[in-house]
Amino acid sequence: EISQTVVIIPEKEYPFIIIKTTAKQGNDIKFKLEEQKGDAGTEYQLIVGNSRRQAGRYQDTIVLKTDSKLKPELEIRVYGNIIEPKNED
Repeated sequence: EISQTVVIIPEKEYPFIIIKTTAKQGNDIKFKLEEQKGDAGTEYQLIVGNSRRQAGRYQDTIVLKTDSKLKPELEIRVYGNIIEPKNED
């Protein structure tokens, strides 16, 4: 199991709400967005996990659609490299 969490904290001067999350490809990753209250207000945790089983490199982009007029979309780039285990003889 390989995963990473990204915390997204809107600036007080430029608040936004994330209204939709999608992956451009979605073949090798899984993800979920959790909203929670933080010290500065609403925060988001984006939990990204690997779903690829075969060796090789991959990349994808998670697109976060927001209600902001300044930045209606945020992009999170995801890179992975699955390596075959070494044979210990």
